[in-house]
This record gives sequence, structure tokens and C-alpha cells, in this order.
Amino acid sequence: MKLLRYGPLGSEKPGVLDKDGQIRDLSGVIADVGGAAISDMGWAKGLDIDSLPVVAGSPRLGACVAGTGKFICIGLNYADHAAETGATVPPEPVIFMKATSAIVGPHDDVVIPRSSEATDWEVELGVVIGKKAKYVSEADALEHVAGYCVINDVSERDFQTKRSGQWTKGKSCDTFGPTGPWLVTRDEVADPQKLKMWLTVNGVTKQDGSTKTMVYGVANVVSYLSQFMTLHPGDIISTGTPPGVGMGFKPPQYLKAGDVVELGIEGLGTQKQTFVADV
Repeated sequence: MKLLRYGPLGSEKPGVLDKDGQIRDLSGVIADVGGAAISDMGWAKGLDIDSLPVVAGSPRLGACVAGTGKFICIGLNYADHAAETGATVPPEPVIFMKATSAIVGPHDDVVIPRSSEATDWEVELGVVIGKKAKYVSEADALEHVAGYCVINDVSERDFQTKRSGQWTKGKSCDTFGPTGPWLVTRDEVADPQKLKMWLTVNGVTKQDGSTKTMVYGVANVVSYLSQFMTLHPGDIISTGTPPGVGMGFKPPQYLKAGDVVELGIEGLGTQKQTFVADV
């Protein structure tokens, strides 16, 4: 299934995409897409999607999962991306956190911070946890995944690399986490390590890659993280980006107000954001 959340910011309702691409209202079945609804999908067995009410018009789409407790990111997880930034492939996954307050819908505007001169893009595969995971093996790790989604891990490179300290402040600015358009349940993704991914800026292709070049795959990352912290339903893992980010160009190419970024991952949908100045 392709689960989603639609409606005004802060008042989203749960929905599901039917075979014709229409949004169907799920609010009579589950309270929201997150927590208990994705940890126990028993409600979905035998569900007749075509019997659900059709949502009229083209409502705003919110982030595809609600109640995220942790937004965990993996850095330098594509060998070709590490090379373009001049970094070496790490011997273990690089972990950093993105504030959950950065999460917005897939087509919401992204706000460039007032002092920013290096706002950058990153198309990433998002992994949404569906079952509590603690000390899980790599062999069992995918059983703890509810599904997958598209994430734009928007980054301010000067904040991230030139302002001392850790990466988090360059990753956590308001609106820096567009998530969605939908949560594609695990059963619909045959192999998360064989998904094409792309990103354009103002119609020009910048990223054209595949999850097959990940250094540490989804199962490895889920298992690895669970050795250090308990993963809970609704937690999001953003698994890294392929080459083609702005900081990798010579000279670097960064976003400015008015730029339009579009991105997508095979089978998981697309996003489109306009970048705007913070007033």
C-alpha cells in the first residue's frame, strides 16, 4: 500500500492511494499513519480500498508518517558521493540526527535560513520503522521496517562544516526535511538496494543514482543502529545520498530563493519544492 497524510499543516488525515492514483480517506479505519497503525498492520488485511471515500480535489500532502520520535541520518553512505566530497568511506556508518521539527510535506516550500549561503539538496531513501528494534540481527532487520519513502535531506553546508561542532545544525533548519509523498509498505518494495533515484534543480539533472551503490545497505543500517538505541515505530532513517550534491561541483552550486527542486525514487513517488527566503 501507499499510505499518506493529507490536509492542512497540523491537521492532516490518514489516506491511501488507490490503483487509479486517487486519494482515499482512511480516517474511519486508523487515527493516523504512525505509531500503532504501522506497528500492527492487521487493520489492512482484507481492506477494500475502493470502498473508502474518495478525497476530492488535490489536497496538500503532509509528511507520510506522524509522530516521529527520531530522525536519524547516515552520512557518506554512497561510495561515489564520498569521493565527490573528498571524504573517505567510513569503516562504520556515520550517524547524525536531524531535528523532527524539520519535517514537512513533500511539496511544501523550503525556507532558506537568513544567514545561509550554502543551502544544498540531497535525495535519499527514507526507511520508516514499523516494529520496535533493539539488538536485531541483519538477517531479521527488514522485519522491523514498515516501509520506505522519499526524503530530501536539505543541508546548509557552511552551518554543517564551517561553524564548528557536529553536523546537526546544518541539517535541522526548519523545513529541511521534506518527507513523502507516501509511505510505501515493505511488501511493495522487492529490493530496497535496487532503486533508481534522481534530483533536478530548475529542470537540470543534478543527481542520477541508485541505492545499489550504498556502502551500508538498509538491513545493515537498521541492525547497526539497533545496537546503540531502540528504534520505535515511526522513527525515520535517512540512508544517505548519491553523487551530484551542490557542494560536489567546482565551484559549488547552492540554492537561492526561487529555485525549484524536484526529486524521486523508483516506485516511491516524487517531490517538488520551491525554495524561499526566510523573512
